[in-house]
Amino acid sequence: MVTEPVRAEALRLAGSGELPAYVYDLEALRGHAARVRAATAGTAELYYAVKANPAAEILRALDPYVDGFEVASGGELAHVREVVPGRPVAFSGPGKTDEELAVALTPPVHRLHVESPRELARLIARGAPVDVLLRANPDLPGEDTRQAAASPFGMDPDGLAACLPLLADAPHIRVRGLHAHLTWARHDAPAMAALARRVTDWALPWLREHLPGLDDPELDLGGGMGVDYGAPDRVFDWPAYAAALPATEARLRVEPGRSLTAYHGWYVTDVLDVKRNHGRDYAVLRGGTHHLRTPVARGHDQPFVVVPRAGGGGPALTGPATLVGQLCTPRDVLARDVPVTELRPGDLVVFELAGAYAWNLSHHDFLMHPRPRFRYLD
Repeated sequence: MVTEPVRAEALRLAGSGELPAYVYDLEALRGHAARVRAATAGTAELYYAVKANPAAEILRALDPYVDGFEVASGGELAHVREVVPGRPVAFSGPGKTDEELAVALTPPVHRLHVESPRELARLIARGAPVDVLLRANPDLPGEDTRQAAASPFGMDPDGLAACLPLLADAPHIRVRGLHAHLTWARHDAPAMAALARRVTDWALPWLREHLPGLDDPELDLGGGMGVDYGAPDRVFDWPAYAAALPATEARLRVEPGRSLTAYHGWYVTDVLDVKRNHGRDYAVLRGGTHHLRTPVARGHDQPFVVVPRAGGGGPALTGPATLVGQLCTPRDVLARDVPVTELRPGDLVVFELAGAYAWNLSHHDFLMHPRPRFRYLD
């Protein structure tokens, strides 16, 4: 949905020659985060997955509504410490370097997620006390976990078992529980909660058997709450998800990213040209996937709204059109064969759901086009 403040800002940016641009509605973001916080309060801790959108303005807007931040690199860790200093941080991600482990220990993060027995051995060798979660990747029944089970993330039961003798000789490594992120981009809140119950049903017996002295166990369920790019007004049902989470002795934690910020960012650009080529209509836009790589990365059409501009003139497109950018590659497609009405050069195209995995996911320097402007409505 393109709100009136965003529409007005898009027209202002166009009038002053400041396109393409990202526009973020921080007031709407705070309202959404407050609703998510209210839904999960008393049920699960809420951490924001910084990888979704690390902009400092986004982190500051979310800060009052989250319990902490999840990072997946030393760069993200340093950024969070600078922008929201003193906040709890969970450090996830495979392939942590020795330098990243050292940075994570001074000062310590709130939780370090261990990805493999070798990573654990390297952490033990540093000799510093640290609180960790072991990242588990069990092959639980159900199709929704197969993608995770076939991934390089975390440890299967054999990998977890290999950690136990290492931990027995390393009292400075304090295991607090497990991290199990077993799905991505699921829109169905009850199904997500059912997966959380299956994870809990496996994880708690494992902890009781292998770490019997663990008090107040923690279970990080990860993120994976989906955003429906085919239905931009559909929002993940957080109250339904939280209500269906299992009642358990473990302290639950969730790490949403996309489902917090995607709805409150827009990529605004304008039409440079329209043309017909081999029976297909094209609208060539300023910018492209070097600014907004999301549709190429995920294989969807990015939803958009056209804002007509008087005086554009020239030929118009009506019917199915493919919206492309300025790059010299046929993969620079933002939406393919989507219906438009009287789309002309000079009209604005406002792409929705551009608040997550958008600019930060894109190949910014390809062809050395200008970077977009960034505007934060408060």
